[in-house]
Amino acid sequence: MITVVGVPIDCVGVPEAGDPPFGTELSPGALRAAGLVAAVGGRDGGDLPVRLVGRVRDEHTGVLAWPSVRTMTDVVRRHVHQLLTTGHRPLVVGGCCTLLPAVLAGARDALGGAGLAYLDGHLDLYDGRTSPTGEPADMPISVVTGHGPVDWVDLVGGPLVAPDRLRLLGPRDRAEAIEYGSVLPEQLGYRPESTPDDLQREGMAQAGAAACEALANDGSYWLHLDVDVLDQQAFPATDYLMPGGLRLAELRELMRPLTASDALAGVSVGCYNAEKDPDGSCATALVDLFADVLRPR
Repeated sequence: MITVVGVPIDCVGVPEAGDPPFGTELSPGALRAAGLVAAVGGRDGGDLPVRLVGRVRDEHTGVLAWPSVRTMTDVVRRHVHQLLTTGHRPLVVGGCCTLLPAVLAGARDALGGAGLAYLDGHLDLYDGRTSPTGEPADMPISVVTGHGPVDWVDLVGGPLVAPDRLRLLGPRDRAEAIEYGSVLPEQLGYRPESTPDDLQREGMAQAGAAACEALANDGSYWLHLDVDVLDQQAFPATDYLMPGGLRLAELRELMRPLTASDALAGVSVGCYNAEKDPDGSCATALVDLFADVLRPR
């Protein structure tokens, strides 16, 4: 049974306590209103009581809003662990992808380990020093690989994913990452990313199937989708618009093999900004995508 759980967080401009909800905090509610729960044949697990607040970049970790990132991580980790150990398959709806280390830690706690298929326009290997903003959504892959801010890595018991159990699918920011001094995946012993051009050359379905085969070969895996893996023309309702991404039909082909496997432990999605979707067309597109790839057949 799929259980849809909201994690209403936003690390772009981070609100202060008492500010009204905004940005990606609105994503869980907007996707529910667009019919997500019924579309995937799931149950609604509500929203977790978490929020990223505070505009101060922590002096020690370099992470913006670090105290609330720490709290959110603990809450989400425990909840994902509980869902998995009681037979549910989580669909965790963010919010921003700051939630990834928490969900992967929860999966590791429940299953003893998990691989990761990471569909994102960014490498997200910045740390508290190299991130130009300190936004924690710059850092999820650095945390799960054990390279990120030490306090965050220690909090989740990282590294959370072994070098042979990570697939980075869709990043296209390598040149920018190098410019800012980010570590690259191969420098940490991980497989380099597959860019959109790489995926198109291989074929989306074939690339998804190859990633699934590699990740499922040694246990369960988690699938994370950041909507900025899509081209800015295909999906404008996100905070970091980037050309050169996937089309919706390509993303669907890529995801189908990854979501069809019994080894799939759960799914998370992040960085949909409902405020940038006044007609709801991007919400509808996401709901249709998940209906296609997750609804039981």
